Amino acid sequence: MIRYHRAILSISLIVCVLFGTGTRSPGQAFEWEAVKYKSADYVTLRSVKSFYYFKTIKYGSKIILENSKVKMEVSKGSQRCLMNGVLFILSHPIVAHGGRYLLSRTDLVKLVDPVMRPTYIKNARPFTTVVLDAGHGGKDPGSRGHFLNEKEYTLKMARLVRDKLQAKGYRVVMTRDSDVFISLANRVRVANKYPGAVFVSIHFNSGNSRANGIETFTISPVGVPHMGRGVRPRDYNMVPGNIMDSASIALATAVHSRTLLYLNDVTYGNNFRIEDRGIKRARFNVLTGIKIPAILVEGGFLSNRSEAGKVHSGAYQQTLANAIVRAIDVYRGSVSRGK
Repeated sequence: MIRYHRAILSISLIVCVLFGTGTRSPGQAFEWEAVKYKSADYVTLRSVKSFYYFKTIKYGSKIILENSKVKMEVSKGSQRCLMNGVLFILSHPIVAHGGRYLLSRTDLVKLVDPVMRPTYIKNARPFTTVVLDAGHGGKDPGSRGHFLNEKEYTLKMARLVRDKLQAKGYRVVMTRDSDVFISLANRVRVANKYPGAVFVSIHFNSGNSRANGIETFTISPVGVPHMGRGVRPRDYNMVPGNIMDSASIALATAVHSRTLLYLNDVTYGNNFRIEDRGIKRARFNVLTGIKIPAILVEGGFLSNRSEAGKVHSGAYQQTLANAIVRAIDVYRGSVSRGK
């Protein structure tokens, strides 16, 4: 279980992660220290330090790369990566080999670089349309809550986010706007009708009675399994969602970091003391089939009575909606710069 995320995050630090700072332009030559390890491609953390202009690198129980605005923390043998206090789950653990620490090429290309340099994501573009997906519905109640079922909360949240986005001038498409069952295939079809949009699927979690916190999912890159299971042969096949790997992780970073910030800082209403369970990779159908930047947000555990009470409150719902709306603004600004 991932332990409690600090209550108050520095908004300036979170913003710097998504907007990037002191990074190289595409035209600048750079020679990466590439390493082959167990038939997989890696780069040294030393070259990561050099490319992104990190000023210091510290070794010990934690490996820390930092400059005046960004701090990245990883550990040997672990998939946990903290960037300015926000938890990412790497596709592969950090490796110690030949006296060097190694980061997988997949994590460099599909996570670190899009987060550090969102303006360089080739197929990320400005947008005015947001597709909101209220999870479950109709005959599918989703998680059973202590107060209401998941399908009711997801629709409440989608409507709140819709109204706030429309007030800011966005066009919003809802995959459902009432208590009806919509198949996963139809949700994908709706999203793919809007090639210039982004897609946000809203859910609430279930687990044991102690499980708590928020997590955000993006599509697993090619060769990376669904979170929590081993690699299967079909994981090596590219799916439509992989077209937007980099854009989706940048969108997830914006939404996940703002959600933590807003829910854990009284500046934005309340300190709900919400754990950070991380930005993770998954092969959910709504992520594999969608050809636009797409994420799935789990906004809290309905199986945990205390957290279910928070989710049930109007204050929590308003704060979460405000965070998602602000994050969409931030993401749009980050990928629009210079385009």
